[in-house]
Amino acid sequence: MIEPTKIQPIYQGGVPAFVVIPFADFAREHPVEAAQIKLQTPRIPEGDYIPHEVVGLHVQDGLPLVRAWREYLGLTQVEVAERAGITQAALSQMESGEVKLRKATREKLALAMGLNPEQLK
Repeated sequence: MIEPTKIQPIYQGGVPAFVVIPFADFAREHPVEAAQIKLQTPRIPEGDYIPHEVVGLHVQDGLPLVRAWREYLGLTQVEVAERAGITQAALSQMESGEVKLRKATREKLALAMGLNPEQLK
């Protein structure tokens, strides 16, 4: 009988090369490194909520929501554009605030950034 395990080996050329473990296990063994990782990982709330940092970029700094989210997530225009299937130049225009996003475009961008389309309204 195969026992369930939380450890997942990753093989390269039939030889174990890496092991993936649950983050909680890693955090128990390496609390300092785990805290650094948590600080680097932006949180995307469920539903249509928007993190305070994104609201600050949008309201206080005057950035359009698309750009505020992209910067909050630490993504480049090229990364988001490639994921959304648009050009970087088109994304740049959208981020300028001069162009209103169509529903289909908003949905593409939301998917590319792992968001709910309502979070980009």
